[in-house]
Amino acid sequence: MTFHMTRSLAVLAFTLVRAIPALAQQPAGRPEDTEIWTPVPPVVTAGPTNAAPPSDAIVLFGGRHLNEWVTAADTTKPAMWTVRNGVATVTKAGGDIQTRRRFTNYQIHLEWRVPVDVSGSGQRRGNSGLYLGATPDGGYELQVLDSYRNTTYVNGQAASVYKQHIPLANAMRKPGEWQVYDVVWTAPAFNADGTLRSPAYITAFHNGVLVQHHVQLAGDTKYIGAPSYRAHGALPIRLQSHGDPGPQVSYRNIWLRPL
Repeated sequence: MTFHMTRSLAVLAFTLVRAIPALAQQPAGRPEDTEIWTPVPPVVTAGPTNAAPPSDAIVLFGGRHLNEWVTAADTTKPAMWTVRNGVATVTKAGGDIQTRRRFTNYQIHLEWRVPVDVSGSGQRRGNSGLYLGATPDGGYELQVLDSYRNTTYVNGQAASVYKQHIPLANAMRKPGEWQVYDVVWTAPAFNADGTLRSPAYITAFHNGVLVQHHVQLAGDTKYIGAPSYRAHGALPIRLQSHGDPGPQVSYRNIWLRPL
């Protein structure tokens, strides 16, 4: 046997010895065994921009009217906020408004604007709120506030889960510019006896920036005292009229996808 043949056989043997553990690590079966083909997800046509609703969305405010909303204090009355040029603006006299429909889990897109000539400071400056589920005595609030160079308590600034979760970032644009919230809401669930089965969760983006990362809520929003749960079913969504001095917050392009 020549030297070159001996060397070739030695290299082959070394290669086989190295390959044996690798072969032994290969799992049994076929790659097709872990492929799932059905059910096929439904086709949803995205809007031409991020603001435009996808094909399966419920449009809660498209710029023409507030027919999907009622006055929160008296749900037999229509929403009394002003609508002009595709924008709905809070009125102090109109009070809070809430949806006619009730929802559980959903994705919501909402745009809001603090007026360029906003007055006040702290919590009295461009204050409103998105109540992802509105209860008779409150609800679960994602804060709306002018947090552009406006100092307040951090669990009450824009994009906070009010009095519960501080936002991961302050992504606020200047007053007069449109702010965008994209939120995924997982409602709490309750047992037949009224005890909590699973808590509520929120994931939220403010102007495209992740500000709440699947945070767990300890209950509904309380201005004074700790949050707590009280059993409920599907709830309406509420927008707050805070009664701040001067010009009020405006909203546009509100749509929702039930999950």
